[in-house]
Amino acid sequence: MIALRKGRYTARLAGSGADLLRAQRLRHLSFVAKRGLAADRDPAAAPGVDADAFDAACRHVLVEDTASGTLVCCFRLLPLVNGAEIGRSYSAQHYNLSALAAFDGPMVELGRFCIHPDWRDPDILRVAWGAMTRFVDQTGAEMLFGCSSFEGTEAAAYHDAFAMLKDAHLAPKRWLPRVKAPDVFRFARALRLFRPDARRAMRAMPPLLKTYLLMGGWVSDHAVVDRDLNTLHVFTGLEIRAIPPARARLLRLAAG
Repeated sequence: MIALRKGRYTARLAGSGADLLRAQRLRHLSFVAKRGLAADRDPAAAPGVDADAFDAACRHVLVEDTASGTLVCCFRLLPLVNGAEIGRSYSAQHYNLSALAAFDGPMVELGRFCIHPDWRDPDILRVAWGAMTRFVDQTGAEMLFGCSSFEGTEAAAYHDAFAMLKDAHLAPKRWLPRVKAPDVFRFARALRLFRPDARRAMRAMPPLLKTYLLMGGWVSDHAVVDRDLNTLHVFTGLEIRAIPPARARLLRLAAG
């Protein structure tokens, strides 16, 4: 069980339907209302709620301000026995992950990660990663994966970031996701000769993706254009054994 308190924040697993509903409302605020998207993308969902069929199979983590109880961050985790179950994942809707079917260790998909738009404390992300580290340790997971999102669907705004990913952070060939979605930006091909400005690239990189990369994570060679959520996203993988020792120690401290 995840139960982690650091500074002013507490991370825990959702324990009731009411907890899940709070997470779904924060997701709606972050993914729909904040971005000015249509209020009822899913006609079956209740107003002000972001929900899908994957919620029932996932564990949901809440990060709360301890004093007020305000939900400041949430995300969901889907444990898989090994790569043979990769087709159950949310990411498999958007990427051909047949190469990862050969992964022979436990895996965890991280999804629907969001921080309340009114809260900008970097400690929130640190506590979230501490909670993820506990979950990975408790489940014996050997790979953490998911989709990392850039706001908007205009790839030109992120050429420096995508070129940096192309130069230094592409998935190993044995795990490389293939194209499945109908609308993608093949940045590794399109930006083959583009030389990124490192400062602009890092400014444009989403915070969650930055953390993945610092730990040795890697990405797909293309971005999916998701017009429903008004994002571009890349598949992101992190093999736990590949995390640099110094980074692993910091994660253990955050999870302690």
